[in-house]
Amino acid sequence: MPTGRYSDHDVEHYDRPRRRTRPRTKERPSYDDAPQGVVVTVDRGRFTLLVGGADGTTVTAMKARPLGRRGVVVGDRVRLDGDVSGDEGTLARIVEVLPRSTTLRRTAEDDDPVERVIVANAEQLVVVTALADPDPQPRLIDRALVAAYDAGLAPLLCLTKADLADPAPLLETYRALDVPHVVTQRGGDLGALRERLDGRVSVLLGSSGVGKSTLVNALVPDAGREVGVVNAVTGRGRHTSTSAYLLPLPAPLAGWIVDTPGIRSFGLAHVEPARLIGFFPDLEQLTEDCPRGCTHGTEEPECALDGAVAEGRADPARVASFRRLLAARSEPVW
Repeated sequence: MPTGRYSDHDVEHYDRPRRRTRPRTKERPSYDDAPQGVVVTVDRGRFTLLVGGADGTTVTAMKARPLGRRGVVVGDRVRLDGDVSGDEGTLARIVEVLPRSTTLRRTAEDDDPVERVIVANAEQLVVVTALADPDPQPRLIDRALVAAYDAGLAPLLCLTKADLADPAPLLETYRALDVPHVVTQRGGDLGALRERLDGRVSVLLGSSGVGKSTLVNALVPDAGREVGVVNAVTGRGRHTSTSAYLLPLPAPLAGWIVDTPGIRSFGLAHVEPARLIGFFPDLEQLTEDCPRGCTHGTEEPECALDGAVAEGRADPARVASFRRLLAARSEPVW
């Protein structure tokens, strides 16, 4: 009769029952021939894409589970699986995100470790600012320029509402940086801006009320972007765009524009201040004689940039502009 106890012989010869599992494999399905699309906008875990180019099919998709926490943002080029017909009620899957050429990002604040990607694969950052109603915010412009340089995007200043104020004083502020610019006014000709946008993927960035959505509706007549107004008390605009949206420019233009929500802060925690000098090659070569660890800021007593200015080898205005951008990395907008 069993006693409920086991002998050494029983333990030695005990065979543990084996679980029946499917054999593991490292092989993954290949999606090299899967249709490609570009992410137009993102809304609560659903992605709207264009498949087949600017005149292609609009497809709704979700992210496939194997992508895990991999972020998918506006401008991403992706591969799709499933139903890409675009018919009502259909849903495809994003199974692969293709490598990005550029990534424009920001943080909520300068000490925020979480980066927020605004758009992928853009080529140009159009910093939109009104000359009046609301007043220009040079610190926000400076920060946007730093973000553009860091992301490898070509910057462009777009000054709106020139019928309300003279653009010359603000343009003089950025003259030494050689940043290209266009000036527009309400109801005016946008030929110069169209020329700058043609053939490129451009991101329109600016605070609320500066006229981004008005520009988008003029550039893409069927865009239907809501236009807001500026609060007469605070001087700030009301948010009208709630998410970034990628739009193809109508023929005869080529290229795309991205309308983004109005911003009131632009954190640069992801930008290393030491890298900023690299975006100014004419000044970088002058810093070879700087002491080790020099930040090239105004507080550095032995910075070689000061000597170069004193000897006439550097443009004082350009050095001052570079240092203003350097300071913008740690100064709040408001």
